[in-house]
Amino acid sequence: MNKLCANAAEALAGKLFDGMTIMSGGFGLCGIPENSIAELKRSGIKGLTIISNNCGVDDFGLGILLKDRQIAKMISSYVGENKTFETQYLSGVLAIEFNPQGTLAERIRAGGAGIPAFFTKTGVGTVVAEGKELREFNGETYVMETGLTADVAIVKAWKGDKAGNLVFRKTARNFNPMMAAAGKFTVAEVEELVEIGELDANDIHTPGIYVQKIFKASFEKRIENRTVRAA
Repeated sequence: MNKLCANAAEALAGKLFDGMTIMSGGFGLCGIPENSIAELKRSGIKGLTIISNNCGVDDFGLGILLKDRQIAKMISSYVGENKTFETQYLSGVLAIEFNPQGTLAERIRAGGAGIPAFFTKTGVGTVVAEGKELREFNGETYVMETGLTADVAIVKAWKGDKAGNLVFRKTARNFNPMMAAAGKFTVAEVEELVEIGELDANDIHTPGIYVQKIFKASFEKRIENRTVRAA
């Protein structure tokens, strides 16, 4: 299978449709698949359910999809930097499924591992547990959370080879590897693309079996909140 593509448009061709579920990797604006997100905007698809730690900022990352109201639902753990998100949620345009951050990560990991559900103490006794099954283990109450999968996962890696093996760098490792495994079809965009065999097998975070398409891209790497100290 030839996984190598020239760009996001080629990698996502034939895989996008209204109402689909998409996982988008990264943390804040770090390690996000900028080019694939831009292609989602260009495609004009609507009614999306997006699974991502957050929704970027108003004019960058997943926030650009909110402006055109392409997103119908967010499954996230943090949304505090996006005013458009706040406005759409409070006006009833956007549905939100909030998760504790560790729970969200584990739901995605479970989905990729084929685990349909698991029990956790996190959220017991709060609104997070409302409407969910509770069960007692060793005298403690736990809430059941379901695994998450997606029609398409879009991820960003530091290095990748032409077989789709991926290496993530530092904070960009957040959510990207587990989403690559949980997507039915995974597209990876990388800063550096190398030949098969050039990556040390011990350094690979995501095996190529989880990646269907890969392309080399350039990245803006915008800072979410720039803070400077007065001279």
